[in-house]
Amino acid sequence: MTLPAPFSSGIELAPFLTSSSPLRKSWDVITSSYADIITKVGEGISWKLYREPGSGLTIVAFEVMQDSSNLQVDLVPSNALREKKFLHFEFLCTKKAPDFFVNSTALSLFFVNYEKLDQLKSEIHSSTRLIVTGYGLGGSVASLFTISLLDNIGSAKNRPLCITYGSPLLGDKKLQQAISRSSNWNSCFLHIVSLRDPLPRFLITMHGSSAAAVSSQTCAYTPFGTHLLCSDTYSTCFENPDSVLELLIAIGSIHTENQGFQSVEYGNIVENLNHKVICKDFSTMVENMTHPDSILASSISLQLQALGLTPHLQQQKIDVNTLETKIKMQEQKSMFQRRVVFDPTKKLNDMKLYMAQLEWYKKETRNQRIGYYDSYKNMNSPWDYDVIQFHKMLTNYWEKMVEEVEMKPQKEGATFRTRWLYAGTNYRRMVEPLAIAKYYREGGKDYVTQKNRSKHFVQLEEWLKEGTKKATSDLSSTGRKNVEAILTFDSCFWARVEEALLSCKELKVVREKEETLKKLVKFEEYVYELLKNYAVSPEIFLAQSTYMRWWNEYKAINGISYNAAFANFMNDARKREQYALGVYDFP
Repeated sequence: MTLPAPFSSGIELAPFLTSSSPLRKSWDVITSSYADIITKVGEGISWKLYREPGSGLTIVAFEVMQDSSNLQVDLVPSNALREKKFLHFEFLCTKKAPDFFVNSTALSLFFVNYEKLDQLKSEIHSSTRLIVTGYGLGGSVASLFTISLLDNIGSAKNRPLCITYGSPLLGDKKLQQAISRSSNWNSCFLHIVSLRDPLPRFLITMHGSSAAAVSSQTCAYTPFGTHLLCSDTYSTCFENPDSVLELLIAIGSIHTENQGFQSVEYGNIVENLNHKVICKDFSTMVENMTHPDSILASSISLQLQALGLTPHLQQQKIDVNTLETKIKMQEQKSMFQRRVVFDPTKKLNDMKLYMAQLEWYKKETRNQRIGYYDSYKNMNSPWDYDVIQFHKMLTNYWEKMVEEVEMKPQKEGATFRTRWLYAGTNYRRMVEPLAIAKYYREGGKDYVTQKNRSKHFVQLEEWLKEGTKKATSDLSSTGRKNVEAILTFDSCFWARVEEALLSCKELKVVREKEETLKKLVKFEEYVYELLKNYAVSPEIFLAQSTYMRWWNEYKAINGISYNAAFANFMNDARKREQYALGVYDFP
């Protein structure tokens, strides 16, 4: 299958957005053009609430009462909010990304008004269609309010749409990444930016004496969502945050004199762009392109032209050709990343096939009276070498799976973990013994530590512990009639067997035996508890297994007078056979 040619569609998307009713309606609420608008005042901010009759549409428009000149450049870490027991944005954090940073001015306005804003949430809770909007700093508050709503999004049908006009950037790259972790969240934000408005790029240029002193690598702020960039006559869209940042920096180096931008001009922009369609010539040009790279370069070139950024522009302070090359590289990188995003369901059938191969391997090695753990450890048959590839593919898949889930927002990650609880647990119980076999084959010791055990096994085990009681109970029920087919519940069982066998060998050379004997007694109790719960596979009793090697050495250490309940069970082959059939009743 041939992949579609790389293409930047912002110039076609822009006319659709500028002609859409949400833009006109949101701006009309900002400017109080409708009757029946309810206005409420908070500390430093106010908001207008409008419900469109008969449509189920609710629009909330925020306005900040202070002058934008009071906007502070500094960023506040999210852990500072946590220390204040303010957890409205905690759902954005994950174990791997526990913090992000937000502009202090915008966050302060939200924080001092959070009780009233919580009341506003309850008032709009039943809205089937919701637009949250704002101009300037009001747009920053609108973005924060929308972010606070994302935790309770139940489906794509009731997602809020946040439309900001001339809003400054809100947070750092970690905030942008947090919002991008969910496939639904980033698309909730549309930012309208006029090239002549200094406020959207204010926090960028504050990091240097001039825009020329700033780069996308040094700027502390990162955009998120879709940005509709508007010149006096045309507009175009960009979603890639790196491309947006490069453009804001470039625009800032050209438009340095426009400090008196008025809000009314966004109304003119919305009106002027409403009926413009600028993609006709572009479509014709694309049809004539044969080289994929030319299509991408041409689409970006036309987007820059729509913003008045052309190589022949007089009095230009930037190199448009260099800018075009940068954006093309960033768009290519973004497209590649989207293609290689890990999709856990995409390779699921392959993973099922590999697990089926391991089930077959487990059955065949049991018929050979050795068991799959010891067969893989010894590597004496062609089957064992075939399993290496299955082991590798399954491990790669689940390592990526765990990493992906750990980066998801908390609620989405929890749902995901529950959905994959059975598959992850079965994988861990089947495959970790192979990892243990390889580890001890290569002379390892003390596997059951965070240092030696793969983190994804540890995390999968945590998923099981955190799972619902019903799911955990189902996974912990043996079904005694099927005990011969079960996977040992403790995926580290064979590591504990190996350590117990090493302890037996240690007793032959150490003078102080008491501590080592305690370890062996503890292991005996551990195994017997598993057996009584039918939580260990009966293949451990196969004649060539490492477990039976341990038992024979342990029995010799204890002598013929050893008569514990565990020993009585292990010494009776008939009882072990009954266990394998699921019919033995432990005393």
